Amino acid sequence: MSKITMTSSGLRVPESVTVPFITGDGIGKEIMPVSQLVVDAAVAQAYKGNRSVEWLELQAGEEAFRKCGSYMPAETLYALNDYHVGLKGPLMTPAGRGVRSLNVTLRQALDLYVCQRPIRFFYGVTSPVKYPERIDVCVFRENTEDIYAGIEWPFGSEAAQKFSRFLHEDLQETKVRFPETSAYGVKPVSKEGTERLVRNAIQYAIDHHKRNVTLVHNGNIMKYTEGAFCNWAFELAEREFNFYLSSGQIAVTAITCDAFFQRAILRPEEFDVIATLNLNGDYISDVFAAQAGGVGMAPSGNINYETGHGIFEVTHGVASDIAGRGIANPSSLILSAAMMLEFMGWKEAAALIVTAMERTLRQGISTADIAESVKNGRCVGTREFADTVIQMMNPGF
Repeated sequence: MSKITMTSSGLRVPESVTVPFITGDGIGKEIMPVSQLVVDAAVAQAYKGNRSVEWLELQAGEEAFRKCGSYMPAETLYALNDYHVGLKGPLMTPAGRGVRSLNVTLRQALDLYVCQRPIRFFYGVTSPVKYPERIDVCVFRENTEDIYAGIEWPFGSEAAQKFSRFLHEDLQETKVRFPETSAYGVKPVSKEGTERLVRNAIQYAIDHHKRNVTLVHNGNIMKYTEGAFCNWAFELAEREFNFYLSSGQIAVTAITCDAFFQRAILRPEEFDVIATLNLNGDYISDVFAAQAGGVGMAPSGNINYETGHGIFEVTHGVASDIAGRGIANPSSLILSAAMMLEFMGWKEAAALIVTAMERTLRQGISTADIAESVKNGRCVGTREFADTVIQMMNPGF
């Protein structure tokens, strides 16, 4: 098996590379196989058989629990760390079993500090906004701090009571209105976490010939966390990217969350690359995706640019209500796979997939979830949609 390795000059990707994948729960069993077919076809066509992907299946989720008694086996985490790059379907976190989000577990274990979500409009898909073609944005969402740190204590617990006493007695904080009946959560935001996120957001903008990097924050209220995020980001930009700033090649600006959401709907073309904290990024990704066809059309990558690790995944859930019916939309996973190929440096194959998706949707071919919102649409199943995308890779179309 040929592994991707990280060198001082970046990722080293073998011509025949092993890529781990997690099928996932629910509709994962339907969308993963067809997405792999699309990847294989794109790689074969782009490189005339000189490059290939060998797929390595890993276990996680409900099926992993049935087979080995763990929702996230240690072997899976080890392999994802060892092979650097992987593709993942949707995973269900069991409710009421004391199991933390499996997606968060992966991101924390591999320190995948960037949740990168490029969102754009595909012609053919109907949108609730008037000019959806103006949406072409990439969100850099911090992926390990803020609420994803998962530090909180439930109401009535000994830890919550101890924290309450610490606030009141040691810190003399009197702002908690009902301390005896409050649950508590801690929102860590670090200088190091901020800098590595913003550094990669600005570099992405430079590499992709984007002009604007926008810091979205709530620093007018949370001055020492989100306000600090904004200040540290500006300091880093001036220190490490001064040439690009002073020459006008890149502009780094900031906007508060409330003002941002209005402009995101009224003037989305003003935004190229967004850097923000975890909770803000969750909302921002979804508000753009909703305007561009929904989360079923939005890809996602969880990345550590320093170590070269990247897990690329769907942005939607397991959709158990339609699992097994062959009607699930594989677009999010297909586009996430294209992100994976670009991350690997196989940009020609990635571009083939995106172009084929454009052609497919322009012709009104779509799965049931978006068929009604596609102009002159023709509803097809999961496999037929993927087969059509592969056919659209032919230059003759």
